[in-house]
Amino acid sequence: MTADAQAAPETGADLEFADDLETDVSFGLEEINEVLAELIEGQAERSRRDADILGLRLGVSGARPETLAHIGARYDLARDRVRQLHTRSVGQMLREAPLTGLRLAAFTRRYPLDARDPALTRALLVETYATETDLVGNELSYLKLRLAGHAPEDAKRVAGYVMQRIMAWQKKTNRRLAKLHDAGPLATSQVNSFMGQIDWPQGKPAALPLRSARTVDGDDDGRGRFYLDKVGRDVRFDSALQARLLQTLNASELVDTFQEHPSAVGFELDGAEQVTYPVIAARFTDGRVALIDVQPLGHVGFHVNRAASAAARAHAHSNGWGWLVWTGSHIGIPELLHRKVNPRIEQRLQELLDRGPVFWPAIRQLRDETDLDLLDFTALVLRNDWRWDRAPFLLRADNTAASTD
Repeated sequence: MTADAQAAPETGADLEFADDLETDVSFGLEEINEVLAELIEGQAERSRRDADILGLRLGVSGARPETLAHIGARYDLARDRVRQLHTRSVGQMLREAPLTGLRLAAFTRRYPLDARDPALTRALLVETYATETDLVGNELSYLKLRLAGHAPEDAKRVAGYVMQRIMAWQKKTNRRLAKLHDAGPLATSQVNSFMGQIDWPQGKPAALPLRSARTVDGDDDGRGRFYLDKVGRDVRFDSALQARLLQTLNASELVDTFQEHPSAVGFELDGAEQVTYPVIAARFTDGRVALIDVQPLGHVGFHVNRAASAAARAHAHSNGWGWLVWTGSHIGIPELLHRKVNPRIEQRLQELLDRGPVFWPAIRQLRDETDLDLLDFTALVLRNDWRWDRAPFLLRADNTAASTD
């Protein structure tokens, strides 16, 4: 970076996130995550546990990143011990990455060495928002920049700017919440727009829970919080995307009240027991209740998220609640299921799958040869009930997770 590039970016109070994630969904970012996943998997040769801790913390599978406390509960480790193992593994990965022969040039193209700090900060912030990785915004930003070839001190500085901007946005959000009367009509309009996407069951809804089911890391310092007057208390959130949903529900005249993380929903993933915490249960003024989870638009096709969604949907319907996956976009799962995709591309993918599992190089080649974009790909995965794993990438025609439609 040049000396001019080292000037601090503009104040975080000026940061605004897009109202729709559609333009932030791309194969370019997926390639970055694919290389990260391969690097993390390489750590498994030394320690399977340490590689899993890296994957869980950074969210490379497509599930949202986990707090250090939650990972510690999985492995019966103290929070500080998890941090130590994570930091050590990142250091080992950075030392070994140049020797792996992996496509580190993808990082250099995305985070150029001659880019100014403000440009890098904004690019990393957009990625953080679009992938719901705020909890590890500092760690992921530093790692991406180091893999791109940036010096440690430069990567540390820019990653710090990313977190400063996120924290400044949270403070600005708190100030805005004092003026919710101005946001009411817009929020009601936004709630109306996704009401039609809610999958409603028959029957009378069970009562709304009175407290969060997320107890292991409910007060984790890495999570944001703000006071919401509709429930009369501070509400915790993991990401700006979750905060945006909470703000909307809090301001809308259609919503009576809500409870964040109302349920711990168990599900099985490839023989292992997992738990998911849907973000919120909202009771509307007509008495209906909906369980709502946040999954970024680019992540709804991943097998881990589809398996979690299937279990959460069943839980919601067993309580007489509606079910919704909120994507941060006007495009939801119903729209993806009905999205028009070039039949020739679908045929090419089906031909690849007929020959067996499909790996990243084949998808990259198909992307280069056609106009395939990530939303089209996601639509085909959902519509055909294919199984799409990340970390590392794998596409199969057989999907053991329940369908999301």
